[in-house]
Amino acid sequence: MKQFVIAGIGTEIGKTFISAILTEALEADYWKPVQAGMPLDTDYISQHISNTKTFCYPEGYRLKLPMSPHAAAATEGLRIDLETLKVPETANHLIIELAGGIMVPLNSQQLNTDLISMWGLPVILVSQNYLGSINHTLLSVTVLKQLGIRIAGIIFNGESNPATEEVILGFTGLKCIAKIPRMAEINKEVIKLLATQLKPQLIQI
Repeated sequence: MKQFVIAGIGTEIGKTFISAILTEALEADYWKPVQAGMPLDTDYISQHISNTKTFCYPEGYRLKLPMSPHAAAATEGLRIDLETLKVPETANHLIIELAGGIMVPLNSQQLNTDLISMWGLPVILVSQNYLGSINHTLLSVTVLKQLGIRIAGIIFNGESNPATEEVILGFTGLKCIAKIPRMAEINKEVIKLLATQLKPQLIQI
């Protein structure tokens, strides 16, 4: 069974949208270990997939404020303990969506990269074309590689920029899993269509 960690080069680049497509494509289970702010990404997944096989696991930490997880937890008198964030045991495929970018702090000593390293699971990196995205993507890839974390590939989300994408893939040597265009509307039908198109690439990873 395939298990992927969905990580981003930053925040607000569509990780949950991409996670919904991947979850639908594999009819996978879904888990958001740390949720900071509302609405819940788990609810988004449930509302945008069509298959009946997916099970959404409850968040390990459900924090109220849309802040860096370490800060959101502190406002509630909490400290995120990575040891409590065990990958759910499932006989199904599993999509795990991180909070924010790969270097986001979870507490005063540990980052998202520590969580990924603890799990030992491959990462699908979500990139988006904007001014500075080459730098952000290359930095993210460099850190993951230095830590020995396997990167299954990159998904480009949003308006395409072939020159940017070519440079990123050339410097990283990574596989482009998909290029997901900007959608005028996002609903179950759109997610299902994109999932159907993406499934052949996923099963080859």
